[in-house]
Amino acid sequence: MASEQNSQTSTRASSPKLDGKFDDNASVDSGFASANSSTANLPLISLTKPHLDHLNKQLENMEALDILRFCKILFPNLFQTTAFGLTGLVTLDMLSRLAQESPDAAPVDLIFLDTLYHFKETYALVDRVQERYPNIRLHVFKPADVSNVDEFENLYGEKLYETSEELYDWIAKVEPQNRAYQELKVAAVFTGRRRSQGGARGSIPVIELDEERGIIKINPLVNWSFQQVKAYIDEHQVPYNELLDKGYKSIGDWHSTSPVAAGEDERAGRWKGKNKTECGIHNKQSRYAQFLAENARKQAKNAAPVETVQA
Repeated sequence: MASEQNSQTSTRASSPKLDGKFDDNASVDSGFASANSSTANLPLISLTKPHLDHLNKQLENMEALDILRFCKILFPNLFQTTAFGLTGLVTLDMLSRLAQESPDAAPVDLIFLDTLYHFKETYALVDRVQERYPNIRLHVFKPADVSNVDEFENLYGEKLYETSEELYDWIAKVEPQNRAYQELKVAAVFTGRRRSQGGARGSIPVIELDEERGIIKINPLVNWSFQQVKAYIDEHQVPYNELLDKGYKSIGDWHSTSPVAAGEDERAGRWKGKNKTECGIHNKQSRYAQFLAENARKQAKNAAPVETVQA
């Protein structure tokens, strides 16, 4: 990738494994997940539900640039998570403009989860983005203990994304994200989610509290349509993924992304034919805790010695 001095890559397995001790019924009033959370995982920001509701009411009709400007002042340890989709690119361009407006303000670094299975066009875009925005620092997080597809498949077998989709999501996306949050001490993140993308995103607010991870999620372009996003990209000549011109509107891993037909939803090309709308990083961690616990039980059962009875 270009601009190596502004990039850092992590493959270390430094984040703890999920232990299943999550409280799905935790209240946002507390500002963090539950009494079971360790003090190391307590958030740097605590918002009561009335305060969060108030903020969202005020931000609902604000311009995206003003939301970004406000959040940069309000939240410490603020990052942008991105897979370099169109919405994330708009946010990145706006943040670059704000950095020029206030050069002494705290920067907003990027976090990119490299699953190792992105399209070659996506990796090429990362290079072009770094060339266009040389002052933006990029943190790349890969699956633990591997740096390429060969190493990944030697460790987990071929086509893990087909043989065990939940395990693939955990290894390639959720664990690296958890590690990123831990290593960088993330308190809040900008995301590229919009209501017009449909599915579970149809009713998301501007600001959310991710109780399990103890961070704030901010969706600055939550009210934008795909057409508005594309118009901004064109107007400001922001580099974008070449696959967009081939019918891809939402782009993830090559094995689970396909072009979108006319009239289909923006994210219809993701996991086509499957009852799935999210890749895992926006799902509850407890879902993966339960999966890993069940997987461990199965492994223990298969590894148990078979008793023999002598006649």
